[in-house]
Order: sequence, then structure tokens, then C-alpha cells
Amino acid sequence: MADNRPESTTAPQNAEAPVAESKSVIGPGIKTNQKYGYWWGTGRRKTSVARVRIRPGSGKFIVNKRELDDYFKRDQDRKAALAALKLVQAEKSFDIFVNVRGGGITGQAGATLLGVARALKIYDENYLGALRDNGLLTRDPRMVERKKPGQSGARRRFQFSKR
Repeated sequence: MADNRPESTTAPQNAEAPVAESKSVIGPGIKTNQKYGYWWGTGRRKTSVARVRIRPGSGKFIVNKRELDDYFKRDQDRKAALAALKLVQAEKSFDIFVNVRGGGITGQAGATLLGVARALKIYDENYLGALRDNGLLTRDPRMVERKKPGQSGARRRFQFSKR
């Protein structure tokens, strides 16, 4: 098909500008986002949001400027955060930096899991099948149910009194 848009005359065609961010498409609507040597992924769970950066490295895992074991005290939360790396056998292959906000500790661990999985998918599309088959790229849609009027909670009613 012919492109009928006029060509831009403001910049020369051969001019090379420094590029801080490189984006390429690996699938329909999926863009790689490598910025300054990091691959980014965003994870959400309940009200928690985790912004994850990965880069090839020695296996360092930092959450909110603290080590993984210092931030996630419970073993199940640490396992959740590391699940995507264990699945692709890359526990010691990447340095991971996570900024996570909102919600509780378990929700933050779930958000971290999704963010790491999304960043790994962008880093190497060969990981996509394993991550998808194990459900690590699916956001958990469960949210807190709202409180209804005339009730003491989302489902709890006030005590009924016949007299």
C-alpha cells in the first residue's frame, strides 16, 4: 500500500541522534523496553504495584533498596518473588531491582512475581512459553469486594433482631 503522508522536511534523513531507549516489536502490541541496559516489567496484585528492572548479572535481588530476605520475611513470599527465575533456571543470571508500593506484603510478592515474569518475557521471548504455561504472566484479577450500604461489611449483615 502507498503511504500518502507527506515526508517531514524538518530533519535530514541521514542525521543520527543518540538513542537512550530502544524499542522493537516481538509480537502484536508487545514492545521491548530496554532502557540504559535494563529490561522493565510492571506487576500488579490487589492494590500493589511493582516496577521491576532486570539486567544480566550475578543474582542480586533488591526490593525497595533492601535485600530480598530482609524485605520479604515469610518463605512463601520469597518463593513467589523468585518463582519466575527458578522456572527458567536463571536465579543467578540476573540482577533484579524492584520498587513496590501499596497493599500488603503478600500482594507485593505477587506483584513482584508478575513484574519479573513480564521483564523476563521481554528479555528473551524463548521464556514466553514456559512462563505462560505455568500461569506466571496472568494477572490475578481478585480484588477486595466493596462494602454495601445497610451492611456492616461486603457480605456481613447487621445482627437481625425479631423484637
